[in-house]
Amino acid sequence: MNDCIFCKIIDGSIPSKKVYEDEQILAFHDVQPQAPVHVLFVPKEHICCADAITEENASVVAHIFTKIPGVAKSLGLVNGYRIINNCGDDGCQSVKHLHFHLLGGKQLRAEMD
Repeated sequence: MNDCIFCKIIDGSIPSKKVYEDEQILAFHDVQPQAPVHVLFVPKEHICCADAITEENASVVAHIFTKIPGVAKSLGLVNGYRIINNCGDDGCQSVKHLHFHLLGGKQLRAEMD
């Protein structure tokens, strides 16, 4: 996707503060953090949103979830964290590239806006 900001971060044309990278995924610090630790996990393959997860591409989502605990621990999130995915306009998805927010570093609010 030529206009996707996350695809540009993945290809290196937009810099990011990387936390983790392998052949399938990239994790980097959010530029507008909502918690002391706020990292985004994105598949390198452009998948627009959770609605576009299929049997063919679901393995990358599983891969992300196997990497989150180690990254969380490396960032000092030993007392818990939150993982969030926003899907579509009503879900407030601002970038149309599947991504998961890892939030932590403090006691997070229980209620959701």
